[in-house]
Amino acid sequence: MARTFLATLATPAVLHEQERYYGRSHPVTATAPVDPLGAREAEFIAARDSFYMASIGEAGWPYVQHRGGPVGFLRVVSPTTLAFADYGGNRQLLTAGNLTVDDRVSLFLMDYAHRRRLKILGHARVADVREHPELLEHLAVEDGAEVERVVTIDVVSFDWNCPQHITQRFTAAEVLSVVEPLQREVERLRRLIDRGVPPTAQDD
Repeated sequence: MARTFLATLATPAVLHEQERYYGRSHPVTATAPVDPLGAREAEFIAARDSFYMASIGEAGWPYVQHRGGPVGFLRVVSPTTLAFADYGGNRQLLTAGNLTVDDRVSLFLMDYAHRRRLKILGHARVADVREHPELLEHLAVEDGAEVERVVTIDVVSFDWNCPQHITQRFTAAEVLSVVEPLQREVERLRRLIDRGVPPTAQDD
């Protein structure tokens, strides 16, 4: 855990609840204003094809948005900067509107197959690609998708969660990587059977 993460989120109310449930609290003091992402975090982010991002609206309500794209579409620009292409959608623009008032965001990046979760705190800003097309130059974009904005996130800190309650789930590509060898073996055995050769024999 990067210390700034809990130092930012562990408010007096949070510490009070820790004491109420567990008999003591765990205050954390930040050692730096920002915790940069390391090689482990960068590798994890580069392998993701989706994430969840929470923002805060003018009325104080949180809003969680799912974002997906090709693997690596959330790009690590630097140890303290992330960016991604934001596609046209249902035209509600809830997150974009929220960020004009409060730029704080929280990201959840999930690896269900290996039961890993990375949480990131940051400050986000939105740029219109019609005004800044150059921002798309190094970003991965889904084929045929209409990009309307680029979102840049200045990372404050991050934290890794334990895997205890993460249910394993697998993408179609992950399932296919396991199933394909089995399918090839089934086809091999079928060819042997069709030729009247014992299935234990090698196909040539």
